[in-house]
Amino acid sequence: MLVPAPPRSVATNLIFSDTIYQLFRPDLDVAARLRGEPTMAISDDLPALAVPAREIPVPRSVSPQARAMLAMGRTETREYPALDDADAWRAMIKAADEAVLSMLLGRASGLPSDVEEIEVAGVRVYTIRPQDVPVDDRRVFLDVHGGALIMGGGECCRVMGAGTAARVGAPVWAVDYRMPPDHPYPAPLDDCVAAYRALLEEHRPDEIIVGGASAGGNLAAALILRARDEGLPLPAAAVLNTPEVDLTESGDTFQTNLGVDTVLPRSLMPANLLYAGGHDLADPYLSPLFGDFAKGFPPTLLASGTRDLFLSNTVRMHRALRAAGVPAELHVLEAAPHAAFHGAAPEDRDLDREVRRFVDLHWGRLA
Repeated sequence: MLVPAPPRSVATNLIFSDTIYQLFRPDLDVAARLRGEPTMAISDDLPALAVPAREIPVPRSVSPQARAMLAMGRTETREYPALDDADAWRAMIKAADEAVLSMLLGRASGLPSDVEEIEVAGVRVYTIRPQDVPVDDRRVFLDVHGGALIMGGGECCRVMGAGTAARVGAPVWAVDYRMPPDHPYPAPLDDCVAAYRALLEEHRPDEIIVGGASAGGNLAAALILRARDEGLPLPAAAVLNTPEVDLTESGDTFQTNLGVDTVLPRSLMPANLLYAGGHDLADPYLSPLFGDFAKGFPPTLLASGTRDLFLSNTVRMHRALRAAGVPAELHVLEAAPHAAFHGAAPEDRDLDREVRRFVDLHWGRLA
């Protein structure tokens, strides 16, 4: 005799109950999972969700400018080279930097600033002061550029630093850190920490805010963790915009937003492995999401978008900071892919205002 299937609500409850049991099984490190640390993934024991093929329309819930950006479709990408083909990586990085720089220069023309190239502890740094900022302004923003941990150096770093200076309305130190394939981890982080040490020789820590976007968010967070572990004082605050804080790519949106994010349409794992140079991707200095924030971390603003491949990175970092009692703000833009709408939409300006409010708040506490 066939036994009828239980009603959908009962079946759903049974699945939910099993999921709760799996989550709180005594043989798993639940505390580590709730802190965001890598553990045995419970999804390995559970069936994947089959999603029907479908088209994702451009939403009407965002500005016309944002809709126009989304309608442009996915960014064209090249195949990643083999990890041991350094010449092919150099060629890919050169082409990508040239393309990005041409786009950045168009935006930088309206950002009047005074720029000086200096060297600190062997690291090239661009010091950038908006022309409307007094020369005796003691504030400084230590800016770590993005670029998948392999791109964005040189002139790109300078131009992105000028954009940051205009956004925060304060002097900027833009760190032109070394990168793979010639200089894998820990060289890039060493350079960022060296720049922070040099800043501390000239500024009180409450005069310094550290920040970065994407890969720069990874290095900004990692430098804070390492500086703290080396006994250096914490900066006044941190700004992490869509940060690449989990090089293991374990978060949910690495699946749910794969192909939906028009800026990052694919995994960055080959670049992550090139950057790591054989080190453990889950090391907190490589993936700051897995750091111990209870030992100290400054107030932090985090930002992402609902279509951002790094949305899970951003959300999980926010929850990890809050679990450790760190003051943290999370701003998620509707329909925004990675890095939002390239400064072309009102949504970008809304986020810029939030960043300015945040940095002014924490610099406003200067004695």
